[in-house]
Amino acid sequence: MYYSEDIVEEVRMKNDIVDVISGYVKLQKKGSSYFGLCPFHNEKSPSFSVSPGKQMYYCFGCGAGGNVITFLMEYENYTFPEALKALADRAGVELPQKEPTREERAQADLRSAILEINKLAAEYFYHQLKQPQGRAGYEYLKGRKLSDETIRRFGLGFANKTSDDLYRFLKAKGYRDDLLKETGLVTIEERGAHDKFWNRVMFPIMDVNSRVIGFGGRVMGDGTPKYLNSPETRVFDKSRNLYGLNYARTARTRTILLCEGYMDVIAMHQAGFSNSVASLGTAFTPQHAALLKRYADLVILTYDSDGAGVKAALRAIPILKEAGIPCRVLNMQPYKDPDEFIKNLGADAFRERIEKARNSFLFEIDVLKRDFHMEDPEEKTRFYNAAARKLLEFPEALERDNYIQAVAREHMISYPDLKQLVNRLGSRLGPAPEPEKAERPAGGAAKKEKDSGLLRSQRLLLTWLIENPKLYEKIRGILTPEDFRDGLYHQAAEEVFAGCEKGDVNPARILNRFINDEEQYREAAALFHADLQESLTNEEQKKALTETVVKVKMHSLDEASRKAADIGQLQEIIRARSALKTLHISLD
Repeated sequence: MYYSEDIVEEVRMKNDIVDVISGYVKLQKKGSSYFGLCPFHNEKSPSFSVSPGKQMYYCFGCGAGGNVITFLMEYENYTFPEALKALADRAGVELPQKEPTREERAQADLRSAILEINKLAAEYFYHQLKQPQGRAGYEYLKGRKLSDETIRRFGLGFANKTSDDLYRFLKAKGYRDDLLKETGLVTIEERGAHDKFWNRVMFPIMDVNSRVIGFGGRVMGDGTPKYLNSPETRVFDKSRNLYGLNYARTARTRTILLCEGYMDVIAMHQAGFSNSVASLGTAFTPQHAALLKRYADLVILTYDSDGAGVKAALRAIPILKEAGIPCRVLNMQPYKDPDEFIKNLGADAFRERIEKARNSFLFEIDVLKRDFHMEDPEEKTRFYNAAARKLLEFPEALERDNYIQAVAREHMISYPDLKQLVNRLGSRLGPAPEPEKAERPAGGAAKKEKDSGLLRSQRLLLTWLIENPKLYEKIRGILTPEDFRDGLYHQAAEEVFAGCEKGDVNPARILNRFINDEEQYREAAALFHADLQESLTNEEQKKALTETVVKVKMHSLDEASRKAADIGQLQEIIRARSALKTLHISLD
């Protein structure tokens, strides 16, 4: 759905950022800004700043920043349209609506009806747990040391032994058989209808917005299967949802603990580890990893310590790596799972194990070593070769060398010998460069580092201009938006420079220019929040302004020289480069 800049700006202006964020974060006024604990990372001292003047927020700890719309997008994991609608509803602004097709309307109605029935079913199961017929389920949960508060928080319930009582309950509410069949909660056959779940402790499965999208059930007694999940429906895709993520996403940490099952997640939340999630009766998938990437900078695998748990960890590690998420593996020996560990050794001991979680690659090497008899010289040599081949998975020479050192140190191998073996195997197999080349930084990496430094300089200038628009007079005539050559930075610079010309720089409004590309919108929000601690308050930092302007201008001139059409243009560029050598910007 396309929304004009005018409507977006109306919604933004009618939602004061301090009022909105105060509903999520406890803020205290300090000077002209408000401060609180950052909701996007775990911290003990407030570094999260909200500026009523600029209508922007910024965290000095993790660098999160943006306006009231980006805050809702990040905190609630909303898409741009979802965040805009939530704020529009809050402010009483009516958004223009695209008329849905008949099919779209039917699908939306079906999804809403399924969610409505799921909610009713969850309430029904929860009620049954506290009734005489639910005693077995309640005693099971209490036997697992769950408190009534935890049972309530996760909405745990019980499906009775009668095989059609949920069906009869929902029919009494007026729902048709064809709709009930779509929920996956009941099976409709010629000879009658029966419930999907009976004689089971019930675990409602919620999406990130705490809507019940499905159920898991643990059988009482010796029935099979032990755990049963809802089938996939219009609202439930188990490969794209994680149990407990609706709570874990609000934990002030960018670390996620990934478990195997419902009870592990619930026990860990009860013990204070509210950043725990589990996949839903299925192997960890790339879709799960993509979902986690929104919330995690690090994943710690807390799978069972048995053989199946080790295999699950080995399957998950490359999936997380492919998604660009670092991961570690937690050692729970001598216990099987997190629930058992915490019950026996307590939360503090578990927290210590988290701190000592094993680097995932070194864990893979540990597991690899188990297949070899290290007392046998031939087997030991085979292990060294297998470890060397594994080390070739790292394409970057520096990272690979760091792991060669670590493996050599931990497994008592001579570092020069292991490095030589890796390089020799690499020359045969192709991925690894020659040893002498591995010592030199690649040209691509050097260029990336240079680009990163240049973009940081551009971010600093944009931030400084927004913080102190009077600086514009000092750089006017030296820099123009054309000197910001990256597409996103160029667009942002155009808006900031134009605002400075008119004496009205409004960063929260500038973001509206990027509303039609969600990724650009998020990236642009970070442009105006270079490290604000680098304020221009002393002589050394005043000097930084000149150096930053020179760096940005010099790069722009270098680019222009490569595209010069004639000797006259080239001479003009040379004169401009010469003038930069004596440039000094006075702030007095």
